[in-house]
Amino acid sequence: MSAPTAPVVPAGGLDEESAADLAAAALALARRFAAGATLWCVSPSWAPHAHHVAVEFVHPVVVGKRALPAVAVTGPDPVAMARVSVRPGDVILAVAAASDPEVCSMMRRAQAWGAATVWIGNGPRPPAGAADHVLWLEDPDPALPVTGRFVLLYHLLWELTHVCFEHPGLLTPADPECEAETCVTCGDEGRIGEVISPRMPDDGRALVRTATGRELVDTLLVEPVEAGDLILVHAGSAITRLDRDGA
Repeated sequence: MSAPTAPVVPAGGLDEESAADLAAAALALARRFAAGATLWCVSPSWAPHAHHVAVEFVHPVVVGKRALPAVAVTGPDPVAMARVSVRPGDVILAVAAASDPEVCSMMRRAQAWGAATVWIGNGPRPPAGAADHVLWLEDPDPALPVTGRFVLLYHLLWELTHVCFEHPGLLTPADPECEAETCVTCGDEGRIGEVISPRMPDDGRALVRTATGRELVDTLLVEPVEAGDLILVHAGSAITRLDRDGA
């Protein structure tokens, strides 16, 4: 069965490409929820949106719809809060401008945390690959976040996620063939990791968090590193240090 299509919206709403992005995000979100994910909602500049998204998913407002685990991440340091809360398999959903520094930092770290990402916003788009799913309104109007159009997007995301639940065959993706470019010598691909502790006592290696958990990594090639730095891990060693701007 094909993936559900987005409902028709009034003129000025979603175009065909945006509707396809929305359907793909809903399917991915449904699959994550089916596997036990929690949705972490963040919107540093517009906190009510984070609360609204969380309530939308966790409160079954329609009879027969399931309550889905969702939490609003708020406070003065949402990155630190997400760091200690997000588990591998979870989803981070942000409602923010592409220039929001806290959301940019969180999106960069999500791969090391093992989390999928959804980014809702308007105006200039985030760079390609900044999030797994980008649901974007091209309208640059700075007042758009309070017009209800963001609310429309995440209401539709909620609805389509539940449509996916009505078709259990959609919730378990077929096992894809391995397409990652891996090292022909050791079979390891480059993975993003976040440094937890630069040097472990009596070991000399750094404690690093990756999507598969915590591991000790040799950082000799990229020294010095600090807690919070992002590195590229290959065969147990850090081969590149990603700068704090995500380059």
